[in-house]
Amino acid sequence: MAETVTIAAAIVLDAAGRMLVVRKRGTTAFMQPGGKIEPGEAPAAALARELREEVQLAAGEPVALGVFSAPAANEPGTTVVAHAFAVTASEAPRIAAEIEEAAWVDPLAPGEISLAPLTRDHMLALAQSLRSRAVQDASGALR
Repeated sequence: MAETVTIAAAIVLDAAGRMLVVRKRGTTAFMQPGGKIEPGEAPAAALARELREEVQLAAGEPVALGVFSAPAANEPGTTVVAHAFAVTASEAPRIAAEIEEAAWVDPLAPGEISLAPLTRDHMLALAQSLRSRAVQDASGALR
């Protein structure tokens, strides 16, 4: 039976609708900022902790988007189960801890960047939906 790792992951969009992705030191795939949920820790609390540790973001109130699973990018034979959240940040991320690089990608056209399976298979579509809603909200079409 495959091992499962449960995480909290953030979809952070900038004003241009691009999604923040990070790459951990010694790896090649970019993914959402976030990380493993500690025993007894609520997913939203884990997310806040990980955002402070990895990208030094004090995010606004997270909005739960659902739970998604995919093969883990950096742990062969492991499935990652992610509690996904949309978060807003009032400042630019500053990488720290095990994060080597951060990038902003267009969820509609991420380009040639190597993305983790969870990001590629689930988070891009969620970010596209969030971005569409933000555009509609800004135009006054949705209330």
